[in-house]
Amino acid sequence: MPLSEPQSRQERHHRRIDMRGYRRDDGLWDIEGVLRDVKSYDFTNETRGTITAGTALHDMWIRLTVDETLTVQDVEVAMDASPHPVCPAITPVFAKLKGLRIAPGWNRKVRELLGGVRGCTHLVEMLGPLATVAYQSVGVSKVPLPDGGTLGAPADPTRRPKRIDSCHALAADGEVVRKRWPAFYSGPKAP
Repeated sequence: MPLSEPQSRQERHHRRIDMRGYRRDDGLWDIEGVLRDVKSYDFTNETRGTITAGTALHDMWIRLTVDETLTVQDVEVAMDASPHPVCPAITPVFAKLKGLRIAPGWNRKVRELLGGVRGCTHLVEMLGPLATVAYQSVGVSKVPLPDGGTLGAPADPTRRPKRIDSCHALAADGEVVRKRWPAFYSGPKAP
């Protein structure tokens, strides 16, 4: 177990999120996610009645079909379980993602289009991690940048890669940047 041994406890809620990327035979990519929430106890829902332990309260799916530029070509959303009968009625609005490119600003644009009452909290929350799965699936060597390069390598080697300072491992003063992009390394020089 990667965490320390926990105190004695009883599970009350289990959320599973599974996301996968698939290369399609037609050259497009399907990026899929499912979110399932279950309780470890029976409880009463005002519209579904008694929901028994282990039965999904939420069971929601998203499939984004993207091209190699990470532009959304199609969207499919399904709700196999939700707490309210009205929840599935929101699924068609996710078609607003068609034509949107997974790129910097993706999360902001998703919130503008689908945040709050314009969407479903759980499905909107999944779209950020699905964007990451899309990057990981299509591959950084294929995702084009405005300068003509890719996430893997800018077209102009004198331009600072956008990935620098995007996380702890890619800090400008860190070892990864020193080795991969020495021209943009800002840490102490080696003796």
